[in-house]
Amino acid sequence: MAGALEFSPSSPLGDALVILGAAGIVIPLFARLRISPIIGFIMVGLLVGPYGLGRLVFDHPWLQYVTISDPERLKPFAEFGIILLLFEIGLELSFNRLWALRRQVFGGGALELLLAGSLIAFALTLMGQPLTGALALGLALAMSSTALVLPITGTSSPVGKAALSTLLFEDIALVPIIFLLGALAPHAADAASDGVIQTLLYGGLTIVALMGFGRFLLPRLFAQAARTKSPELFLAASLLVVIVASLATGAVGLSPIMGALLAGLLIAETEYHGEVEAFTRPFKGLALGIFLLTVGMSIDLRVVADNLTAILLATLGVMVVKALVTAMALRALGLRAGTATEAGILLASPSETTLIVLTAATSAALIQPETAQFWQIVTALGLTVTPLLAWLGRRVGREVDHGAQMRKVDDDNGTARAIIIGCGRVGRLVADMLETHGKPYLAIDSDTDQVRMAQQNGLNAHFADAARTGTLTRLGAEHATAVILTMDEPVGAQQIVRKLRGLYPDLPIIARARDVSHAAELYRAGASHAVPETLESSLQLSEAVLVDLGVPMGPVIASIHEKRDEFRARLMKEGELDELPQLKSSTLRDRAS
Repeated sequence: MAGALEFSPSSPLGDALVILGAAGIVIPLFARLRISPIIGFIMVGLLVGPYGLGRLVFDHPWLQYVTISDPERLKPFAEFGIILLLFEIGLELSFNRLWALRRQVFGGGALELLLAGSLIAFALTLMGQPLTGALALGLALAMSSTALVLPITGTSSPVGKAALSTLLFEDIALVPIIFLLGALAPHAADAASDGVIQTLLYGGLTIVALMGFGRFLLPRLFAQAARTKSPELFLAASLLVVIVASLATGAVGLSPIMGALLAGLLIAETEYHGEVEAFTRPFKGLALGIFLLTVGMSIDLRVVADNLTAILLATLGVMVVKALVTAMALRALGLRAGTATEAGILLASPSETTLIVLTAATSAALIQPETAQFWQIVTALGLTVTPLLAWLGRRVGREVDHGAQMRKVDDDNGTARAIIIGCGRVGRLVADMLETHGKPYLAIDSDTDQVRMAQQNGLNAHFADAARTGTLTRLGAEHATAVILTMDEPVGAQQIVRKLRGLYPDLPIIARARDVSHAAELYRAGASHAVPETLESSLQLSEAVLVDLGVPMGPVIASIHEKRDEFRARLMKEGELDELPQLKSSTLRDRAS
């Protein structure tokens, strides 16, 4: 039939099927392997791109069904993915939160970009790169990936806030950098500075207009969409706002992602931001996956093989410079050493905007196309290892915090106090009860965010890794009144209990257990008491249900005691105990009555 949709491997429909197939394989497979799908999408892009299986299409025509015929067609969708990402970031923020970050944005962000860019440019100049080209490359490589970093860190943790402030300044600085490269071009016109001023003027007016109209129109627009109770209309309204804001800022010479961020900030001030975020998140994930595919497609393995040593050294050099500069800049702003270190390592790789700046520098004849291709491969490689940098940053940041906090901890081995392992909700409650009754204690955790939250609640909490050899001995476990394990890590808890019991046979060890089976394992490891958290909550829930259903209180209490005794007998058998363990004693309640 004329006009019917026909499938061919070289058509956009064929490319779309390859992308959807890749998403269907990568996301569940890498989630099962507990590996970031970021790496998966880049690897798939490398495989199905023109430098992967695409090279073999001429000899094996059937491969065109599983390869991307025209990677250039994907770039608009990849750019839209980045726009949606900035929109989602705006939804998570508010103008108040953004204003609170102004010192980090224009302080740490500016310091990182200028200092890292200058150092990289200086190093390239020493290697023979002309000054203008070195400056362009320095600014390009000093940028970090918004598209990859923020989905990893979020925007609420200390590391996420530090990364967000740095990345926001880089996004703001992108347009002036592009104009600067144009002004440095050999054929640049004298009117370049006038163009910058005009763009900034029109851009400022556009942002003011968007803020004014947005605050007035958006609540009414989404209220009307909500009244229709049509998810399609709500989604259409959300995408319309993003597209209009991005087109408006792009039309006056600013980056479209600035418009997307502004649109998200404006919607975040309304009561509909939760629904908007839920509707747009799947589109952002798919579009971001397309962007990662394009990154993988840009890696030419032959060029990598021919220049492997130079590429690896260049990638490592850029990341080391950026990690050190970013960490020092954030530390200068007063961030904790571990947070600054983790953020510095995470932000060490180049960015998707690096590719934009490299393109602009090539167009301005500041660098040669071969040089641009080399640094594009370095950028793609850096983007690929970003999830690994996140893991490394957490490990190194934890080590830095461990050293700093352990110096602050009172390690007097003669101090008799309880040691609480874990500063989560259970650990904080136990610490609060000990403090209420005037019992000395020390709470430790290897999660810096949990330690900070406990400290904000006024608790005596410090960063320390109980699993590390020698930590508990240094903290005075030999003279501790008790060690309380509140961590929700079954295997780790058993290992710590076994280690403590071997070192200190008489030490009271009270451990939190997930269920009766886990409690039995803790008893076998040497715990003095193991408290299965699900048992008592289940029994109390059963008691409430039975009473509400009209069962007399006497039989209900009797059956609860009977069931608890069954679990005690099971614990005694599985835990290889000599006597029945205590679960929840009613002795005090019976005495009181």
